Amino acid sequence: MLVAIKTVIVEDETLFRQMLKMALGKVPGLKIVAECADGPAGIAACLQHRPDLLISDLHLPGKHGLEVIREVKKEQPGLRVLVLTSQPDADLPAQLIAAGVHGFVDKTEPLDYVLQAVESVTKGGMYFATQVPPKSGAGTAAVSPEAVAALKGLSEREIEVARLVSQGLTSKEVAVKLDLSVRTVEKHRANIMEKLGVREVASLVRLCVQAGIIPG
Repeated sequence: MLVAIKTVIVEDETLFRQMLKMALGKVPGLKIVAECADGPAGIAACLQHRPDLLISDLHLPGKHGLEVIREVKKEQPGLRVLVLTSQPDADLPAQLIAAGVHGFVDKTEPLDYVLQAVESVTKGGMYFATQVPPKSGAGTAAVSPEAVAALKGLSEREIEVARLVSQGLTSKEVAVKLDLSVRTVEKHRANIMEKLGVREVASLVRLCVQAGIIPG
């Protein structure tokens, strides 16, 4: 028997929320258990329904979307999170990854993008929009769209491993930090290198810096 993917939507724009609800209602196996128009209501709904997926805007009345996500993730670390925003910027991918978000979609894109993101995120993948403007000002490097796009194919665990390896940790040190076997870490490293098309750690570090996973 197919277990329904319980979903909470937090979106303050009524029309967009209704359109999103209609579109998601056609996704097999997905069940919307609550829809909220502000941050505090979103937190309450998640604590009540314990959803599998949270779809949230960032600029919400009462509490910012990132605060909502952080508070809910404290109670439900395994919650899958998809962010919708109409104001993407160059720092956003790094901020979202740090908050435990698994993907984001620009609200100005067609709803098909949201459905693709939902499919990817619910299957354990990542889905990050690539159209983010570069940072401005001297001494700041633009986030590479290619680097962010490459993250789509990595699982949440692989991103954790990639971040730690890029920070200079050995496979043994990563294994201890993540409570994994060294063999499992080595397997993750090989998969990461293959998915990102890199052969050495230096290239992995460069991609992680560009994508904002680690500081430059």
